[in-house]
Amino acid sequence: MISSLRGTVLDLYGTGAVIEVGGVGFQVQLTPEHSLSLRVGEEARVLTSMIVREDSLSLFGFPDSAALEIFSLLVGVTGVGPKSAMGVLASLSPDEIARAVAADDDAVFRRVTGIGPKTAKLIVVSLTGKVAAYTRPAPGRPTFAPANSVRDDVLVALVGLGWSDRSASDALDTVLAVIGDDEAQSMQVVLRRALTELGPRQSTAGPR
Repeated sequence: MISSLRGTVLDLYGTGAVIEVGGVGFQVQLTPEHSLSLRVGEEARVLTSMIVREDSLSLFGFPDSAALEIFSLLVGVTGVGPKSAMGVLASLSPDEIARAVAADDDAVFRRVTGIGPKTAKLIVVSLTGKVAAYTRPAPGRPTFAPANSVRDDVLVALVGLGWSDRSASDALDTVLAVIGDDEAQSMQVVLRRALTELGPRQSTAGPR
């Protein structure tokens, strides 16, 4: 079982990275927000969950134990595979997931591509009483960058997720037209708002 990786980032794409550890390159699936926080050529440490199937072995990476633990809970829900679980974490922070569960609000999960009404309800029921600890405020402050750079980085992440350039661009234009200047400088905020905007639409990546 591979529970974490520490090494040099060899490559980055919208939904993952290749991290070299001891001369071996490991492909790790990440959320777009996590991928955007890494840099090629720099060292990174990610916590991982290894999913083994008959025809594949996949690594899913997380920035902290909260995201890893919620991923583990999500994949234990009937109808939620690892890709759908990553989709939930791409759209919602652990804090937002915990608050939605506490409020019995399955609507936020229905907005995630690949999550239907029945599965959304199952997520709320299955996670009730298990995620309350994550409602505490997250430490630190958001990372800010110039607005144009943010738009370009988020566009690359969305296209990497499977959305067409046109759909991703239109969603970004809609989001940037309604949020404040401070929010427009935060990659995390813009990415999550864009994913929410794209949620009801159909990704070119196909079903999760």
